[in-house]
Amino acid sequence: MESPERKSLSVGRIAVTVAAAAAVALMAFAWLDARNRIDATQAELLRRLRDIEADARDARAFARQAQESMREAQVRLGALEGKLADSQGRQVALEALYQDLSRNREEWQLAELEQVLAIAAQQLQFSGNVRAALHTLQLAESRLARGDRPQLVPVRRALARDIERLKALPAVDLPGMVRQLDALAAGVDALPLAFERRVERAPQEPRPAAPGQDWFSGFATQFWAELRQLIVVRRVDTPEPPLLAPTQAYFLRENLRLRLLNARLDLLTRNQVALQDDLRLAQAWLQRYFDARAKPTLAALAQLRQLQSATQNLEPAPSIADSLEAVRGYKARRERASG
Repeated sequence: MESPERKSLSVGRIAVTVAAAAAVALMAFAWLDARNRIDATQAELLRRLRDIEADARDARAFARQAQESMREAQVRLGALEGKLADSQGRQVALEALYQDLSRNREEWQLAELEQVLAIAAQQLQFSGNVRAALHTLQLAESRLARGDRPQLVPVRRALARDIERLKALPAVDLPGMVRQLDALAAGVDALPLAFERRVERAPQEPRPAAPGQDWFSGFATQFWAELRQLIVVRRVDTPEPPLLAPTQAYFLRENLRLRLLNARLDLLTRNQVALQDDLRLAQAWLQRYFDARAKPTLAALAQLRQLQSATQNLEPAPSIADSLEAVRGYKARRERASG
């Protein structure tokens, strides 16, 4: 029979063995757990490394794309800078061209205005066409008003003064009067002369003696017929129109035509004194040398009297010298400033 000491010793050994086995088992379990955790950690690390590598590849690809985009942007920026410099150069050239065109346009406008005013002045001087000159001045003033340039205000004032001066003139149909005088001058050759109506009576044939009439009665009848042809009774209270040779008649008509043309020139230049003298002398010639009872002569006299009455208060020819001087003065000042 074993002793209690041995039993306690065996029990202790068993307990130690069990404890050692438990410790070993616990250690094995801990090692396995640690190993599993390490494997899981390694796997997680590997996964994360792969993700990081993928992200790095994506980042490198994105960086390459960004670099390529940057290079393309730099190329485009350089092209844009070149285009910008080109556009700036063109803008400067266009501004210079616009300034030149503005100056040339103003010069052209002034030259055109001066030419138009000169034509209007010639119309007033040579044809007395106040209506056309007034329309020309109003058109020039409206064009300057659309431009609204302060430096042209003196020119516009001069135009306004000349417009008011032309409007204040009495309404006279100078072109119509000129046409009347032209028609009269052209119809001079158709006017009959006064001496052409004095047709000599044709000699009467002696009438034969009536049957049964004696010789003495027939002789008395023939003698009386011859005597009536020799003796003509006329009134002497009015002078007879003079007889004119063909050459004198030609020069008479030409002088009358020249007188009518002089009256036309006097009308255009508004020379009232000379115009009245020419019209009065033309009427006197018509009444003295032409047949005053013929219809063409009566019509010509009526037209001359009408013209003489319509031009009793004919004013001198108007002038637009103020407008012309204003335009020329502005052009001279502008040329001195630009020079």
